[in-house]
Amino acid sequence: MTTPLPAEGRPRIGRLFRFQWEAAQQAYVLLYPEGMVKLNQSAGEILRRCDGQCSVAEVVADLERTFATSGLQGEVEAFLAMAEEKGWVSWDSAAESAS
Repeated sequence: MTTPLPAEGRPRIGRLFRFQWEAAQQAYVLLYPEGMVKLNQSAGEILRRCDGQCSVAEVVADLERTFATSGLQGEVEAFLAMAEEKGWVSWDSAAESAS
């Protein structure tokens, strides 16, 4: 059972990970001390917007605008819940982001 995402939370890459484009893999990856996670395009596009400044709603809006689609909220939230469980993302509060 997953816990709900923080209502006012702003996702950021977890502190044990480094997010980057890996030319050799032709994909975004998460690097961590023991290895690397190669991300699919959707995961990479979501995580590259997780800067601790944007809310989930802002991430979704940017994805929908960039890819000229709608209805991504549920998929983005499900991915972020999974990413949180794996430690790929952590959450800043809106107050922390404003300072």
